[in-house]
Amino acid sequence: MSQLLHRPFGTHGEVHRITPESAGWRYVGFSLHRLRAGETVAEATGEREVILVMVEGKARLSGAGRDWGELGDRSSVFEKTSPHCLYLPNGTDWGAEATTDCTIAVCSAPGKGGHEARRIGPEGIELTQRGTGSNTRFINNIAMENEDYCDSLLVTEVFTPAGNWSSYPSHRHDEDDFPRITYLEETYYHRLNPANGFGVQRVYTDDLQLDETMAVHDGDVVCVPRGHHPCGAPYGFEMYYLNVMAGPRRNWRFVAAPEVEWIMERDAK
Repeated sequence: MSQLLHRPFGTHGEVHRITPESAGWRYVGFSLHRLRAGETVAEATGEREVILVMVEGKARLSGAGRDWGELGDRSSVFEKTSPHCLYLPNGTDWGAEATTDCTIAVCSAPGKGGHEARRIGPEGIELTQRGTGSNTRFINNIAMENEDYCDSLLVTEVFTPAGNWSSYPSHRHDEDDFPRITYLEETYYHRLNPANGFGVQRVYTDDLQLDETMAVHDGDVVCVPRGHHPCGAPYGFEMYYLNVMAGPRRNWRFVAAPEVEWIMERDAK
């Protein structure tokens, strides 16, 4: 199995934990908790800022010295409603008590103390279409560049209809050369509908020194340290993924793969 592909540890409790040390990079962290009603989890942020994403279910959240109340309202991520999220700066802590069975994603990156704790969504997050034809997908921007909520983190949800492509035309963001391109590490937390299906993700560099194509299943995480990283949802299976990106600057600039530049130029017209 590819070292970029991470299967969940199990079906309950903390089922993913990806750190910069375990991934062999510098910025992005991602973990996932699947809790039963009444269960709790708590952590300190340390030197990292955090966005908690209520992927599914509901929980009472506390953090940075405040009770934020019950967050979450979708029983399935494929309801495509806007997510409930909580931003917490470095040097704080947080806790969650599940009020229903729930899935909580913990997205993290280096913090600089530049932003206050805040709720993100569901207000202000609208499902928007990106792409055309079989490259159509739908986006919930949680904290991308236009949302000045974070020091380092860039976080978004993407829904890809069955039979379509996503993170396509193939592109990379693996050099620190702003404004042409920015260095951003990235994780993909994948979900499939129906859950017994599969999707495809390729991660490759122009020189093919890195060239891996992976079958991704419901609950898998793919790490993208560099290179292009398109995804495909086979006919009959809808794909969701939660993206976490971070790097030395909070800007998303990318370069298309040479073989698909013409597609990007055509579709931009």
